[in-house]
Amino acid sequence: MSELVLTTERLELWRPQVGDLDGLNAINTDPRTLKFLGNWGPSRADSFARLLRNAGGWSFYGYGVCMIRRRGATQIIGTCGVFRSYRGFAHGLDDVPESGWIIHPDHWRQGYAGEAMRAVLAWFDEVHGPQRVACMIEAEHAVSQKLAGQLGFVEYARHVDGEGKELVLYERV
Repeated sequence: MSELVLTTERLELWRPQVGDLDGLNAINTDPRTLKFLGNWGPSRADSFARLLRNAGGWSFYGYGVCMIRRRGATQIIGTCGVFRSYRGFAHGLDDVPESGWIIHPDHWRQGYAGEAMRAVLAWFDEVHGPQRVACMIEAEHAVSQKLAGQLGFVEYARHVDGEGKELVLYERV
């Protein structure tokens, strides 16, 4: 059984495990999700690499990406968390706590991302102490930008990626 990290009124969040590959792949390969995932290939191998990276963050830092399901359900409906990454384009996003959320499009507009992220950020602050957490959101993704503001993130820079997409960079201090 997976290691449960957090529960909310409607959700359960747990550390990634091997059995999560199919659910993660279903989210990552949906064309509606890919619209906002940037320069990333939608293959099962890529989902496997992402699953390993998500699990590895917990071992290195004591925090990372969580898998999300509705309470009492088995289907993965999303991922979210505070994790470490190395974006390689500076702007304060290299080797720092970074926040992110992805919800399967069949579950959009139900408040799951906000509910999960409020729990994750409260847990992170309690366990690891309040500190700067960054995030990046494509400029065209208005819904996630609105959520970032509701979670206490403020814009501090912008970056154009290799595909010409503008990314809005946020931080929560």
